[in-house]
Amino acid sequence: MIPQSFIQDLLARTDVVDVVGRHVTLKKAGINFKGLCPFHGEKSPSFIVSPSRQTYHCFGCGVHGNALGFLMENAGLNFVEAVKELAQMQGMQVPDDDTRPEDRERAKAHKEKQATLTDVMAQATKHWKQQLKTTPRAVAYLKGRGLTGEVAARFALGYAPDNWRGLASVFPKYDDPLLVEAGLVIMHEPQAGETEGKRYDRFRDRIMFPIRNPQGEVIGFGGRVLDKGEPKYLNSPETPVFVKGRELYGLYEGRSALRNKGYAIVTEGYMDVVALAQWGFGNAVATLGTACTADHVHKLFRFTEQVVFSFDGDAAGRRAAGRALEASLPHATDTRRISFLFLPTEHDPDSYIREFGPEAFEACVKKAVPLSRQILEHASADCDLDTAEGRARLLAQAIPLIRQLPEGALKGQIADDLATQARCPAEDVRRRLAEAGHGGHGQHTHGAQRPSRAHSSYDGPDDIPAFEPDGYAADDWTGSTGGDGQYSEYDTGAPPKRSGSWSGEKGRGNWSGGKGGGNWRRDGMRWQKQGSPVPQRPLPKATTPLDRMAWILVCHSDFWEQLPPSTHDLLCEQALPYGEFFRWLDRVILDQGPISATELLRLMRGVPEQDDTPPADTEGPFTQLADRMGRFLDLPDNKESVDDLMTMIKPLELDAIREELELLNQSGELSEAAEARKMELVRLSLAMKLEISQKRPISG
Repeated sequence: MIPQSFIQDLLARTDVVDVVGRHVTLKKAGINFKGLCPFHGEKSPSFIVSPSRQTYHCFGCGVHGNALGFLMENAGLNFVEAVKELAQMQGMQVPDDDTRPEDRERAKAHKEKQATLTDVMAQATKHWKQQLKTTPRAVAYLKGRGLTGEVAARFALGYAPDNWRGLASVFPKYDDPLLVEAGLVIMHEPQAGETEGKRYDRFRDRIMFPIRNPQGEVIGFGGRVLDKGEPKYLNSPETPVFVKGRELYGLYEGRSALRNKGYAIVTEGYMDVVALAQWGFGNAVATLGTACTADHVHKLFRFTEQVVFSFDGDAAGRRAAGRALEASLPHATDTRRISFLFLPTEHDPDSYIREFGPEAFEACVKKAVPLSRQILEHASADCDLDTAEGRARLLAQAIPLIRQLPEGALKGQIADDLATQARCPAEDVRRRLAEAGHGGHGQHTHGAQRPSRAHSSYDGPDDIPAFEPDGYAADDWTGSTGGDGQYSEYDTGAPPKRSGSWSGEKGRGNWSGGKGGGNWRRDGMRWQKQGSPVPQRPLPKATTPLDRMAWILVCHSDFWEQLPPSTHDLLCEQALPYGEFFRWLDRVILDQGPISATELLRLMRGVPEQDDTPPADTEGPFTQLADRMGRFLDLPDNKESVDDLMTMIKPLELDAIREELELLNQSGELSEAAEARKMELVRLSLAMKLEISQKRPISG
């Protein structure tokens, strides 16, 4: 038996996009990736790979899983074989499969200990937060740094008193080895004549910064001295749940800001992160006393497509920038933006924004040095470009860096810039790169085009294209959107293997069916025949079932998590503005959990938290929908249930079944899989009609 701890570590080191991308051609779609499902025949992509969730899901056939699940399903491997193949990809050694019962018990105990470690650190966090409230000196220090109580609470800041055994009042068993393993207590070996070694708190007289993983669990701490003292910052040691080279301070707290701002700022200190959040830059994170690693960059790109590294302008800052540059290169695809911000030597982000304000800092961010220029500046730092020797040295130092970039336009553009700076033909630079190897030591990266086995094995019927999952807006689709919010179709770039043809024009996708097919194009979330007029869909003048469904979910947001995933998908694929609203609601509940109707309406209207009404010139993302529901519908009487909501949704499910059946019939597809699917859809349609009629109230 393979230890569960090894499997968890293996998955933590793996990017599902890389694994799936070896077999499926993926294309960036919003915050996720999209392609043709390898598990069923389709010509319009409904297969989504989510870097942030590390899962894949097909909205056509319903398959879902993580990197291990994909290897098992796609290659027909059993679990152990899939683990071994994934471990080989990551260069890890699989522990002995023939684990003895006592070893399995130890592995189980280890897993339980990991869970217990986070519980212990959560208790310490709570204690230190209370200590901060009762320590005026610590509060004054934070206020002196310009922090408010709101920001301190958001980051769960605390204070560890100047007491050698302060945690003894929190943990009755101060000699518990778990406190040492969690890094909270230091234990010395017993001296001669002593029965046990001395124990004392690791953190004393320090402002405490809890470090949380992306799930919000406290996994470590950073402590800063209030006055002068060494070390200025003290971090938790590495533990079974805390590895400094993989974690980023502020990532959990900054998830929403990362989406709103569209980029991440990587700093070098805890106070930089908290201070930037205080001034409106909640999208800042920090490394934990270590240089930026490839794991850090890899993790960041699960949440955003743009990263700005912020460093001091001194020599140390330049060295740190060099390490961050090298860690970033394998991840620098054509769709990502990496840049480097160098502040004046006497400033860090905390001091700069406090002295000059957020507008000045944002101006600095906009002027950050792009990766393309930073590569050449880094490589030419000690080169005299006025001499042949200096230009040769530049080539020798730059080519190994450029070689690490994924194949794509960016790599070629930087190679051409290098040729210009080194005063040599671009063909010579490209030849040297080709001789040295391609694509960053053979690593598969998100943006690189990979060979696909999937395109040669599509034998099933077409499926109705699925909606874009959480985080998508109209402009996330390939092509453009009209004023009525109709989405353009995804361009696969490869024709189907069966009869008929695909034309991948920019802005739409056309399927010219073979036998009895006809021409189809995507209109918003629906399909229609080529040449037929595009229907305009203004909001109805009277209330609709979708209005009522949305209103019930606003007033009972806890219902959302009780709906099955297939119902989430169905609601999210509805026409604008409803589908977009349900996708937004899913993100809000994922981030914040169920919230009150008053809070949801405030967010829909874009009303600042401290105001009751929005400014006249401000309109939130769903102001019109909120006003519409309030105008047409009464407040629910709290007698609604999830079953009532599901009853209202059933007609939508019936419409979706009918639409898929109509599409299959009109496509002329006669394969065995298509005919079986048609029979299944007819059966589902009849069953759904009966269920709806049985639940319909009888008048009179």
